[in-house]
Amino acid sequence: MKTIDLRSDTVTLPSVRMRQAMAAAEVGDDVYGEDPTVNRLESLIAEMTCTDAALFVPTGTQGNLLGLLAHCQRGDEYITGQQAHNYRYEAGGAAIVGGIQPQPLEFSADGSLDLELVAGYIKPDDSHYARTTLLSLENTQAGKALPMNYLAEARDFVGLHQLGLHLDGARAFNAAVFHQCSIAEIVKPFDTASLCLSKGLGAPVGSVLCGEQQLIEKARRWRKMLGGGMRQSGIIAAAGIYALENNIERLQEDHQLAERLAGGLQNIADIVVRREENQTNMVFIDLPDDESVALQCFLKERHILIGVGQAIRLVTHFDVTQEDIDRVVTEIGIFYDR
Repeated sequence: MKTIDLRSDTVTLPSVRMRQAMAAAEVGDDVYGEDPTVNRLESLIAEMTCTDAALFVPTGTQGNLLGLLAHCQRGDEYITGQQAHNYRYEAGGAAIVGGIQPQPLEFSADGSLDLELVAGYIKPDDSHYARTTLLSLENTQAGKALPMNYLAEARDFVGLHQLGLHLDGARAFNAAVFHQCSIAEIVKPFDTASLCLSKGLGAPVGSVLCGEQQLIEKARRWRKMLGGGMRQSGIIAAAGIYALENNIERLQEDHQLAERLAGGLQNIADIVVRREENQTNMVFIDLPDDESVALQCFLKERHILIGVGQAIRLVTHFDVTQEDIDRVVTEIGIFYDR
């Protein structure tokens, strides 16, 4: 029986055609700047985002860290969300590696950071305080695509307060598909943006940091220092190129499957489904106390994988079909009908 994995869109497997593109990739030594496939990927991303330059990196975590390091010096501070990935789930890299202090704030309901709240946390120019130099936003945040007018407001805000603006765009392509706009429009307000290729786009590995030329050059030096200077990495860059050329528009299918999943689960009285209007490929469900482990075990026996917690995130992706979604809804319904 097929295993249905809803834990994350990071579990996607490369398709046969993507593997063929990887096998056929022309390669060279990227540290020397001589891998033609990596160079093509970086040029493609820079063109798609209308940015000066791009840098291929192994992971989104490294892309975010390089963005922060390019903007901030030791003793500086960046403002981000309390649940933001680059604060909560990236092992404290900015603080440990860069000596950069995080200032986390609570997200608003739509996944944005209230700019009036942010203004109140910008430190004064005083030797007692870390220097606030950067605002970092996340798009999507818990599946929510940030409003387009908010992105423009954030650009004006950082200009007023002389801050840099970084985007954790792990699922920025989902945001672009949701808003029916180009990735360039999502990235435009930001000085740097880290874009993942290995989630909904289906590549097995890799992210790209794009932005202003000077910042990307700083990031390239930091990448080497952190061990991210890869050699014949065109083999994995080819997967990213294939994903960009073939898998962006199909993200809408993931969004539709998430909507189908939410609709089916809403008919089960014992759980609460949280799917705000602007969520993309994620559905969150709240369970009665102490039921998540039992549900997880029940579904695992039926070859369905989910996380645990009072609020469980269910993520649709390339390897999930409409039939899979219907099967998940049926099995959860059986669990609660016992």
